[in-house]
Amino acid sequence: MMEKQYKILAINPGSTSTKIALFENEKQVFSINVAHDAAKLKEFREIVDQLPYRKETIVNELSKNNISMEGIDAFVARIGGLVGMESGTYIINETILEHSRTGFTAKHPINLSGLIVQDFAKAYGGQAFVNPEDVDEFEVVARVSGLSDVVRSTKGHPLNQKEVAHRYARDIGKQYEDLNLVISHIGGGITVTAHQKGRMIDSTDAVDGDGPMAPTRCGAIPAAAILKLSVSGKETEKQIYDRISKNGGMVDHLGTSDVKEVKERIKKGDTYAALIYDAMAYQIGKYIGAYAAVLNGAVDAILLTGGIANDTELVEKVTGMVKFIAPVRVYAGEFEMEALANGALRILMGQEQAKTYSGIPVWSGFKK
Repeated sequence: MMEKQYKILAINPGSTSTKIALFENEKQVFSINVAHDAAKLKEFREIVDQLPYRKETIVNELSKNNISMEGIDAFVARIGGLVGMESGTYIINETILEHSRTGFTAKHPINLSGLIVQDFAKAYGGQAFVNPEDVDEFEVVARVSGLSDVVRSTKGHPLNQKEVAHRYARDIGKQYEDLNLVISHIGGGITVTAHQKGRMIDSTDAVDGDGPMAPTRCGAIPAAAILKLSVSGKETEKQIYDRISKNGGMVDHLGTSDVKEVKERIKKGDTYAALIYDAMAYQIGKYIGAYAAVLNGAVDAILLTGGIANDTELVEKVTGMVKFIAPVRVYAGEFEMEALANGALRILMGQEQAKTYSGIPVWSGFKK
């Protein structure tokens, strides 16, 4: 008996672009990343005002490529601006739509995705789903910082990390929910995460100054050093935050986020570039060791993913540091669109149940 072929359209709106991909079951049959004219986006006063434009862009791109939305079984999108929740694929409900319209926890075009897929499902048939980036599966102890009014949270790569976790589990004939994994996404931002039996129980924060130094992020910096920068008067608050979240790491040290460029410098004898490159690999390995400790050393595998995981030299440096903990497997690249489609596919095939968004954060504070 032949397996039913499901058609799934995955959508990922970014600040200045929209990614679109069509899948037939797990096979990607079309993809495009549409860049938007910055001047056009400035015409919209509020992010929600972009909705007709973003929808029209998707429809036009598919039409230009002779792709009909009739007969698509599921529309699925990456969504943000919601409260912290369990990972997974969610059905669209009124709470999601309301939080999308208002940008409940953040203002970003990704918030439009729930509205987009809901409208497409109504217009063309099929089901509508979203997969959140606002994943919060932390253990309570992982939320504690050294200051009573500062709570640890995660801003990471849940879609890509979860997708490679599922891939590894399938590769070894097991379920993701049966495994303990340490996964590092190595890209412009870098995260290291402890996955325990299907949950991301602790993770570095890729945006706000935690974990390894990255091509564009500073990683963990002693708090007093940041304080001294902030009161020195040499830089504004925005300039300091940009150094933490956008212009830190390799950019701050070397003026570039391009690892290939850095390696060319190293070949030409740039010893400082070599030091920074080695330091980034060293810090990734160090944090993998820390997150193995989160799992009490019971680690089934260490997975390396993200675009920079294509760099075999860096992978070898990290592997050399951590291979004593568990086998290291590499899933180079980013698989967010595949993660969206495969999450919807598991629901269509009856392997998972779609989740329901309550609008209530999974964690509401310490009980003192």
